[in-house]
Amino acid sequence: MPIIGAVTDVDQRHRPSPRHAAPALLGYAAVRALGLLVLAVWSAATGKSAHTLLTARWDSLWYTRIAEHGYGWSVTLPDGTVHSNLAFFPLLPWLERFVSALSPLSYADAGLVVSVLASLAAAWGIFAVGNLLHGRTAGIWLAVLWGALPVGIVASMAYSEALFTALAAWGLYAVLRQHWVSAGLLAALAGLTRPIGAAVVVAVWVAAALWVAKERRASWRLMLGVLLAPAGAAAYVLWVGQRTGGGLFGYLDVQAQWGNGFDGGAAFAGFVADQFTSPLGALAGIGLIVGVALVIWLYVAGVRQHQPVPVLVYTGIVVVLALCASGYFGSKPRLLLPAFPLLLPLAVALARWRTGRSAWVVGGLAALSAVYGAFWLNGSGPP
Repeated sequence: MPIIGAVTDVDQRHRPSPRHAAPALLGYAAVRALGLLVLAVWSAATGKSAHTLLTARWDSLWYTRIAEHGYGWSVTLPDGTVHSNLAFFPLLPWLERFVSALSPLSYADAGLVVSVLASLAAAWGIFAVGNLLHGRTAGIWLAVLWGALPVGIVASMAYSEALFTALAAWGLYAVLRQHWVSAGLLAALAGLTRPIGAAVVVAVWVAAALWVAKERRASWRLMLGVLLAPAGAAAYVLWVGQRTGGGLFGYLDVQAQWGNGFDGGAAFAGFVADQFTSPLGALAGIGLIVGVALVIWLYVAGVRQHQPVPVLVYTGIVVVLALCASGYFGSKPRLLLPAFPLLLPLAVALARWRTGRSAWVVGGLAALSAVYGAFWLNGSGPP
């Protein structure tokens, strides 16, 4: 199993220039455009606004309010729990404020622009990782598959998933190329975007430790990257602790008020078990079990594929935190969106097929994703 980027002829592979990545970016953009078109038609038929669904519901409202008014706003629920906007990391609202200041766009529309651009950057970074590990064709299918995920519509919303995935993908690429300072900076930015930024930080640390163990030395660039990696998340968590008076555990207290925490998957298992109280619920329960089994199978396939250790570490942390955290269970598919390396075995398989056959398969997945995304946003949607 490669430790970092010990892939044959890595240096001879094309760098992920825009021209080299163009098929991946065009394919990804086409998939997402289809999703937005179906959403617009579906929303119009149901009397809803696709624009509102993308920019002004659920978490996007919290990010917009932070961009406009800063931190310090909260909602007290009837049961006495407090939902504070301190639960949301600051990089997306900072960028919303920046884009809005430079343009006539509202904060909500600025958030949508940031997410759309970030999703293209994410597709580019995902291609870069796939291209580095398994060649250009696999990289192309990896990026397009990520866009065709059932919850891929989230990457087109004013949410932080697209921004985080872009930073994580390029961070992993920097790790694999042993560009330590870049990896540390990208990990720090990822840590300012979502709590799961810890997965990128640990990937950098593991890669650095393995490199030092192998080479028996440590460069100043490596040490700087290791120190930079946790800076973003640490700065925000410490600031929240100081602001709330909770110290090191202040941020955890804020998340606990939202019902978020880590229970090893006990709450999720209980939620799945509760589905088997009716015939219709049993079908949903079976679907959840199959979905979790598929995620585990794909991870195991990645191990058998000899993916580099830092990639496996990153993916494993994202999966564990998504599946084993308490909280609203409808969020779990969305929380798995940054775990793009899970798709590597499928991308490699598609690269081995004839192009026409692969295109039909991915096209069918994109169509299903578009319909599901429109149905989802016009219904319960991502919380």
